[in-house]
Amino acid sequence: MTKKDYIIISPEVQHALDNNLPIVALESTIISHGMPWPKNAITAAAVEDVVRQNGAVPATIAIRDGKCLVGLSKDDIDYFAQTKDVWKVSLRDMPYVISQLLPGATTVAATMRIASMAGIKIFATGGIGGVHRGAEDTMDISADLTEMGTTNVAIVAAGVKSILDIGLTLEYMETIGVPVVTFGQDEFPSFYSSKSGYKSPLRLDTANEIAKLLRAKWDLALNGSVLIANPVPAEYEMEPEVIEKHILKALDEANKQGIKGKAVTPFLLKFIADNTEGESLEANIALIKNNAKIGAKVAVALQKL
Repeated sequence: MTKKDYIIISPEVQHALDNNLPIVALESTIISHGMPWPKNAITAAAVEDVVRQNGAVPATIAIRDGKCLVGLSKDDIDYFAQTKDVWKVSLRDMPYVISQLLPGATTVAATMRIASMAGIKIFATGGIGGVHRGAEDTMDISADLTEMGTTNVAIVAAGVKSILDIGLTLEYMETIGVPVVTFGQDEFPSFYSSKSGYKSPLRLDTANEIAKLLRAKWDLALNGSVLIANPVPAEYEMEPEVIEKHILKALDEANKQGIKGKAVTPFLLKFIADNTEGESLEANIALIKNNAKIGAKVAVALQKL
């Protein structure tokens, strides 16, 4: 069998690939592990609609019955939104989940890899993984980063998740040669907030400028991703000091409960949502839709170059 034997591409996405139409990949972890039913299914469908409204074709990615699905049906979305014990799949998990015919929701790293296999160049998500706080002791660094160093799929995200060590994550991306460009502002955003206290390495103000950067990078055979940091809409952002207090409480609780590895991020996000009366969840939904919008605009601009 070849790689293509493990991939099922939906008719809508296949039509876009065959006709060189702009496509935006979307992850499925947010459906299975990011928020409760039915908000997860409603949000997934709404994000796909945002991509279509801005001129591109959405390709939500997941794993089921031994196949990588590129483009989910409504029934697929409902399945991943409601099914219990769906695997949270990063790169190391892919061969196990596929060979054991398990349902898997893909993280940033796995979504990037599958998108690349299918020939998709733009990917919109909420926030990327990165260097965890305390990584100097735990060595907890997300596979998202190492994947970004090698795979030619650009990511639109609202920065790195604020539960991480933003400064060390930016340093790591510099080390592996991943350009970090913030859309429309000089400060690097921090997921729930447009502020982080860190200056963005690069700034561009239009989708066309970003598309030209991507074209130049890949034409030069400079392999790897570009992080397009897109600040959360101002009306939904939360003050960094407020979020930081909740993050510290969440980290303390995770430590007390002995939560480790890939279970940490879903636990922290749920804890923060529960303790902000859902305000952080609404911010999360708003920023994902906003990233889908910019991702579609960049995909359209790249297709025209």
